[in-house]
Amino acid sequence: MPRFDNAPKKSTNLSLNSKVLEAARSMGMNLSQTVDALLAAEVQRRYWERWNADNQEAIAAYNARIANEGLPLAKYRSF
Repeated sequence: MPRFDNAPKKSTNLSLNSKVLEAARSMGMNLSQTVDALLAAEVQRRYWERWNADNQEAIAAYNARIANEGLPLAKYRSF
């Protein structure tokens, strides 16, 4: 899972909708912080989306095994 804690900042250029940019600035939004948080969230979402797609076959096989054989330690469960 990608982690972005304490990573150094790097300047970059973005092209943004001028009306959205104007509205954000008029609200006193910190553009760098906002874009950074939203981009990190989207990277996380896409990471897990890809992970699920890459591991779908193994997950399906595991689920089928559990459906056929039951949980390995089910006899020890108290609930």
